[in-house]
Amino acid sequence: MEKVIVNNLNVSKLMNELKEDNKNMQGTMKKIKDISIKSNILALNSGIEAARAGTAGRGFAVVATEIKKFAEDSLNASNESEELIERIQQKANEIIAVRTVDIAFDTIDKIDRNLFERNCDVQAWATFDALIKSLTHPGEDTKQAAQALMENIYTIYEVYFELLVLDLEGNIVATAKDESLVGQNMTGREWFEKTIESDDVYVSDLYYSPSIGGHTIAYSCPVRNEDGKTIGVFSTRFNWDFIFDIIERVKLDQKSQIAVINSEGYIIASKNKEEILEKKLTHLQAVQHILSGKETRGYTIENNCIYAYSLTEGYNAYKGKGWSVIVEESIG
Repeated sequence: MEKVIVNNLNVSKLMNELKEDNKNMQGTMKKIKDISIKSNILALNSGIEAARAGTAGRGFAVVATEIKKFAEDSLNASNESEELIERIQQKANEIIAVRTVDIAFDTIDKIDRNLFERNCDVQAWATFDALIKSLTHPGEDTKQAAQALMENIYTIYEVYFELLVLDLEGNIVATAKDESLVGQNMTGREWFEKTIESDDVYVSDLYYSPSIGGHTIAYSCPVRNEDGKTIGVFSTRFNWDFIFDIIERVKLDQKSQIAVINSEGYIIASKNKEEILEKKLTHLQAVQHILSGKETRGYTIENNCIYAYSLTEGYNAYKGKGWSVIVEESIG
């Protein structure tokens, strides 16, 4: 996969070099056009002077006519060349746009696959006996067993801020890391209420959690007893820095930008972390296309930039949260 990414970067570099050569060619053609216009004016003035000279100026008039014809032919050729250069420039932009759309799709696909694994994690771990017993037989021993298991998971997986077990009343029974959370009540929290209400896995949108000091997503799953009855909730706090890592590894030109946006158009991941949940991109036509449901993948050309976009398709059982990746590529 890394080889493909590097090749894509080379394509971007080559296409930008082609565009730069096109610009230089446009400058050269402008000089030729200016010379043609000046030659035409010179030929016109020469013809006028030859006419004034009468018989003595006939020979010069023939030369002036030929110069005028040459200037007109040169000007026509210059105009045709400019049209050709514009078409080449347009094709170069289209090639860059198609490649940039591929980058947007590849990035959101990587994110979806990562989050799909987190979706599987919470469902699998909610079935562990130690967690179930901490709810069916509450006590210090079962609590410690659940905590030891979650601490082990936390250490091995490295992608979570915290793991929690809660009873049906919303009380935190055990944690993987911060024991001070035990006993706190989460009734009223969307992730808890939605899990109980749907009796199914619930994935929150990105939010900033003061208690863990970072941006996170809550994955929550019902915990069931042997009879299949829901007896509590198991919930994880995914460390969003691992999504930042995916964004950082995307190979782009230095002038290019990449961002993940949520279903409201807010940036939730980019190379500038100060933008997270603070900046909206709804002013872009590309984002408007996504949010309106018109297109799930494509590009727009706005403000001398290509904006490629790709809406999440989810991955297997994980349906996604309506997020998209936007890639900005300058064509100025």
